[in-house]
Amino acid sequence: MPKKNSARQTRRIHTSAFKAQVALAAIAGDKTMAQLCAQFAVHVTQINEWKRQFLANAHMAFDGGKETEPPVNITQLHAKIGQLALENDFLESALSKAGLLSAKR
Repeated sequence: MPKKNSARQTRRIHTSAFKAQVALAAIAGDKTMAQLCAQFAVHVTQINEWKRQFLANAHMAFDGGKETEPPVNITQLHAKIGQLALENDFLESALSKAGLLSAKR
């Protein structure tokens, strides 16, 4: 990595494509880590981190990058709605009998 003129170096921002390229090169195992560091001008720790992230998210390559949500159990939801409606009706009638609910909704 070439030195900058200023005393303080700015942080480099790498694209996703570059990170994927480095991670794939590390996974391939054709070159040593030292060779990869020299080729891409990136520290070995960074290469290992990108490799770990790449492998952890590899499953997303085949589902369009979208996380899949677990299926919703409609029967359970309908049962819960029915239970809550029953409780609301019971409480409404109890409050109106006690005189605490003056107007019907």
